Amino acid sequence: MTLLGRGEARGLGVDRLRSTLSRHALLPLRIFLGVTFVYAGLDKLTDSSFLASNGPGSLGELMRSVRDSSAVPALVDLALKSPVGFGWAIALGEVAVGLGTLLGVFARVAALGGALISLSLWLTVSWSATPYYYGNDLAYLMAWIPLILAGAPHLSVDAIRGGPARRRRRHA
Repeated sequence: MTLLGRGEARGLGVDRLRSTLSRHALLPLRIFLGVTFVYAGLDKLTDSSFLASNGPGSLGELMRSVRDSSAVPALVDLALKSPVGFGWAIALGEVAVGLGTLLGVFARVAALGGALISLSLWLTVSWSATPYYYGNDLAYLMAWIPLILAGAPHLSVDAIRGGPARRRRRHA
């Protein structure tokens, strides 16, 4: 093979590698957000003090402590009407979002759910963080956006479920 031929073969290998890396670029973000949200949800579900209306470590106590410093006090007031129910909803939502993201099941819907949870936490619990970048909920909100836009097109249930149909539409 000539020098030119070897260079072309090497170029094809690099292009193939770049293409593979591009296809899987969102996978680390999916894994991180999925694991983090499953863990956060399970942590809340297994913490008896969190799922209580009153007392140290309870969601009710947390909501009362951030009520006057939140961006949307009405959202905090809504949570305070039933802190236990709200705690269960947040925890189960986090588990569902995390599993949907990890497995790539309705990935865009799961990412939208994660973004909404992060937005609600940012506007309530971490709103008063100064400077703003000390509050991690804003960073989570921004991290969900690429997954809302792209979904989970590779290594996911969505890809398996929609793969042949997408190929048929492309060739039609």
